[in-house]
Amino acid sequence: MTSSEPPALDPSLIDPVPPVTGAWQEGDDPGRRQFLELDEPFALEAGGALPEVRVAYETWGALAPDASNAVLVLHALTGDSHAAGPAGPGHAEVGWWDGTIGPGAAIDTDRFFVVCPNVLGGCQGTTGPSSILPSSLSEDGAEWGSLFPRITIRDQVALEVALADALGIHRWSAVVGGSMGGMRVLEWAVGHPDRVARAVVISVGAQATAEEIALCSVQMRAIRADPKWRGGNYYDAAPGDGPHEGMSLARGIGHISYRSELELAARFGRDHQLSEDPFDGGRYAVESYLEHHGDKLVHRFDANSYLVLSEAMNHHDVGRGRGGIAAALATITAEVTIAGMSSDRLYPLRLQQELGELIPTASAVEVVQTISGHDGFLVEADAVGRIIQAALT
Repeated sequence: MTSSEPPALDPSLIDPVPPVTGAWQEGDDPGRRQFLELDEPFALEAGGALPEVRVAYETWGALAPDASNAVLVLHALTGDSHAAGPAGPGHAEVGWWDGTIGPGAAIDTDRFFVVCPNVLGGCQGTTGPSSILPSSLSEDGAEWGSLFPRITIRDQVALEVALADALGIHRWSAVVGGSMGGMRVLEWAVGHPDRVARAVVISVGAQATAEEIALCSVQMRAIRADPKWRGGNYYDAAPGDGPHEGMSLARGIGHISYRSELELAARFGRDHQLSEDPFDGGRYAVESYLEHHGDKLVHRFDANSYLVLSEAMNHHDVGRGRGGIAAALATITAEVTIAGMSSDRLYPLRLQQELGELIPTASAVEVVQTISGHDGFLVEADAVGRIIQAALT
């Protein structure tokens, strides 16, 4: 399956004046979102606490009377709770796993009650830097901005635990996710083994590697170097006066690592746009492709959330405080399915193979043959769907 993403920026689809933030904000249409409000302080792994927290989530299917059919689906860095369903009011894009979740689909909503929360630190309804400060900290309705604290993957899972408790789900039939979502699947399986029957871990490793940290680091530097970032306090700026250049550049850096050299060569080669002469106003098609994805992201995401979540991913280490990754992974009791993408250069197969060797309940690592790189876990819907369906069966 090839990506349906257009290679070039279509000015008719993108507002030429980017918003200060692409975050969902108070007063916006909630779409399919539901909300859980936690009014008590929410302690954080790195210290301190959030005075109150809200989590946005979406559900599909019906919960069984004994709550035995619940599946938790966890999104990646720039995903959100809208895992399935059309674009429309409240949702800028079609669900990021649309077709994988639904009646008769790999995650069959005729059988399962599916829950997908927006992650802590995100920007689509769950508490994050673009959220309004609690009245105990500010009375003028300002956003968190630079005041938002450091969070970790474990903090994100702790909020998902609170959501599960509120929904009456004491044990997930399965927890499924790829990339940053896969990090949280691992944390669920290690930190809450009695609450996870099955785990599907896709395109991730047990801890962030030096290269992953380096790539996230330069993306964060790109955002912080944008003078319109204003130290993280840019929400009161006018449209077009936010840190969209820095975030677009960060997205471009990231997107190169999400795809493979072979795919870029096959799709774009050395083709030009506007003019075949690169010295006379022309540009390479791959440059346009990266600009397109950067422009798309600034219309649906928040620069501060990009920073907060990237830093959380850099801190990812299931072995931290648990005697190392081998000791931590050895405690997993859930039935584990591991999948990797053959051409993934961001989370290469050796990382999934390491998980397979260290998790006692893991089956053989499933390898999806793809030229789409890391994004194969989103692009190769049929192959990934078959792996998930087999795991849930």
